[in-house]
Amino acid sequence: MNDTTKPKEQQEKERKDLISAALDEFYSVAAETGDKFFFRQLFECLTTPNEREEMAMRWQLSKEIKQGKTQREIAKKLGLSLCKITRGSKELKKSDSALDKVLERFVSP
Repeated sequence: MNDTTKPKEQQEKERKDLISAALDEFYSVAAETGDKFFFRQLFECLTTPNEREEMAMRWQLSKEIKQGKTQREIAKKLGLSLCKITRGSKELKKSDSALDKVLERFVSP
């Protein structure tokens, strides 16, 4: 059966499985590089300038929340919507948040 004859649900599941496996492999490679400059080159090969800007803004947003800034202060400083800031705040409040753990470990208040 080729892709055009497979049910749409099966195609979507196969796509999700493929994406999951590819991300898992990418995470393993990224963790193994141990080289900030090499990883930066790799990341820049795989992302657009807009995607990198989004990632940088999410990182900065998370740091601002962790530093205790109000949502309104963050919105004004970074030009982000309160909705986006709320999502970031919720992520940091999760008990098992990897983002919160990374900020605690690597980013000074």
